[in-house]
This record gives sequence, structure tokens and C-alpha cells, in this order.
Amino acid sequence: MHYNYKYRLDPPEALTETLLHHVDTCRQLYNHVLYKLNEADEIPARYKVQGTIPALKSWWSDLNDVHSKVLQMVVKRVYDNLSTLKAQKENGRAVGMLKWKPPREYRSLTYNQSGFKLKNTSGRPMLWLSKIGEIPIHLHRDIPENASIKQVTVKQEPTGEWFATFGIDVDKDTPEKPENPVRVVGIDVGILKYAHDMDGTAVESPDFSDERERLERAQRNLSRKAHGSNNWEQQRKTVARRHADLKRKRRDFLHKLSNYYAREYDLVAVEDLDAKGLVELPGNSRNRAGASWGTFLRMLEYKCEREGTLFVAVDPRGTTKECASCGTGTDKPLWVREHSCPSCGFEANRDANASWNILSRGLEEVGVGHSESTPVETALPSDTPVSAKRVVETGSPTLKERTASAVSE
Repeated sequence: MHYNYKYRLDPPEALTETLLHHVDTCRQLYNHVLYKLNEADEIPARYKVQGTIPALKSWWSDLNDVHSKVLQMVVKRVYDNLSTLKAQKENGRAVGMLKWKPPREYRSLTYNQSGFKLKNTSGRPMLWLSKIGEIPIHLHRDIPENASIKQVTVKQEPTGEWFATFGIDVDKDTPEKPENPVRVVGIDVGILKYAHDMDGTAVESPDFSDERERLERAQRNLSRKAHGSNNWEQQRKTVARRHADLKRKRRDFLHKLSNYYAREYDLVAVEDLDAKGLVELPGNSRNRAGASWGTFLRMLEYKCEREGTLFVAVDPRGTTKECASCGTGTDKPLWVREHSCPSCGFEANRDANASWNILSRGLEEVGVGHSESTPVETALPSDTPVSAKRVVETGSPTLKERTASAVSE
């Protein structure tokens, strides 16, 4: 199985200058390759372009300072971006052409297969990179003994910090997925809640208002500085740190939530965003939630693969309109948050009803039978990793209502 392990680097000033020189040389090569491809009548095979690098070195002396595998990965990066652009066009998205990379948009270089090594120099772990040297690295977690490192990507974040991401292959068999899953769950993305599952767990969207306020305040201070001045550069790093802090907290929330579902269930059924399309989601806040939901699904999918859990993405069209008990379709506007079936009388939270339908479609897709009994709402799992203030039981009174009840008593 393939994993990515990320570690912080602590390069001294001299090596920082060398790293920046290598990254900028790779950026210029990227722009050169892109220019040549734009001028060509037909795009040649990637390996033919890689074969022209030795000839470039004869007149482009800076290329000799960079490891040959790193230069080849620059060419691969161009072709990967072209493939991504082509796929987006085929999906109907209005996209333009690839643009040249300015320095602020090209911050990394990649060693593939060779040119790197982990060392222990004088009792301190070091990352050795060909034509750069040994860089102190913070190995906050060990790389598995049965893992082989395939490539290393070194990147400078906007904060100025350097990180190394190791692409490793672990010699471990993927757990077999259950043929007859017992613990199954359907998850619906909500409007008022981040997610709602059929077991009655409603996960509140994480509250990062304080972090966003600090970020906005830092951005306002940046706008008042003279662009390019020392004060502007210091404030720019402050803004970058606030961005990084907010991003880490968001990803931490998504990692914990996806890890919970992957480990607690044998089958997880979710909405397929590609089938639904974010354009159908009303409001900017819902679009932001949709983007976060896409990241959550990607995390959930690979973690289910790691844990041997069945992962099913189903078409969500009509899941909120159909009755989970009898299948009758009922139109209801978004502001109606309760499902009440006019045919069978089944009542439930709208998102809970959708999660039952998502699970039903997921079970049908994998060919697993399921109970036809009326769905019921169950209590919360006691060991959910999400903060208690973000999880409420379906149908339970709000905190305000419970407080008022306690006061009256």
C-alpha cells in the first residue's frame, strides 16, 4: 500500500539558499518545457522530452547543479498538469491553457527512485539530497520497517518553513473486505450539520470563526503595508501562518471523522459529488461545505481501503425526497428540515431520512441484502472522536432549550 509521510525540515541558511536555487532552476525548466510544447504541432511523448535534457545542459549551465532525476520529474509535472487539464475539458469544464509558473507558485522539487537517503549523523536524523547535502529533519514518527521509500518531495511553504514528503510503499496485504457486512452506515452531507448518518449521529460543522477572524485581521494589516517592504514581508508571513493554522485544524477534523467511520463500520455509503455537482448546492456557504466534503470523501475512501471497509459512493438525487420507509417521493423546499411521508406516515429528520436512502442504494450497489423494516433513530456512539459540542442526537433538544428547561425546574 502507498502512503505519504510528511516531516519538517530545518535547513541552515546556506542550504536554504541552495534549495531555493534548485527550486527556481526547476521552475525555469518547467516554463521552458511548456513553451516548447506550446510551439510544437503535436505534443511528443514525455520520454522524448526528457531525452533532450542532456543537450540542454550543454548551454544551460544551471541544470548541471540539479540532480538528473529531479529534472526528469519537472517534465513529468508538466505532462501531469496537461493530463489534468484535458480531463477537466472532457468533463465539460471551461478551462484555458497552462500558464508559466511565477516564483510564488513553484515551491517544490521531487527526487524519484534515487538521489536521497535518510541518515543518522551524530545522533541526529538527516535527509541527504544529491547535490544539496544533509538537512536536519524532524522524524516525529518512524517510517515502518517493512516500507520502501520511492520518492521525496521537498517544499517550502508560504510561511517559509520547509517540509519533506516521503512517498512510501508498505509491504502489507490489503485487508479483505467483508462479503456480508454487518455494521453498515449511510452518511448524508447536511446544510445545518456537516454530516448526518443513519445511526443518529449529527456532526456539527467545526467552528473556526476565531481563526478566520485572526486571519482577516492579519490580511487587513497586510493591505496597509508598503508592498515589498520589510514590514510587508513580515506581515505576509504572519498571514501565511494564520492560513496554515486554519488549514491544519480543518484537516485534523476531517482526518478524525473519516478515521472513525472507516474503523467503526464494515460498509460506508456516501453521496457521490461527481453525480450531484456542486452547482446544485444553494449558497456560498454550502459550496464551501461541498468542497470540504470532497476532501472528506477522499480521506474516507483511502482509509476504508486501508482498514478493509467497503466504500460506496451513490447517486444522491432524490435521497431527501424519497421516504426511507416506503419509497414514496415528496417534494419539499430546503427550509423544511423534517421528513413526513403522506403515504405511510413515517417521520424523521430530513437528513436522517436521506442517510437511510443512501445506505439502501449503497447496499444495492454491492449486492447485499438489508432489512425492510422501518428505520429508527439510535443513540450516539459513546466513543466518537469528534468534539462533543459538535455532535447531537437526532431529535434532541438544543442546548438553549435544555438550559431553559433546567432553569425552570
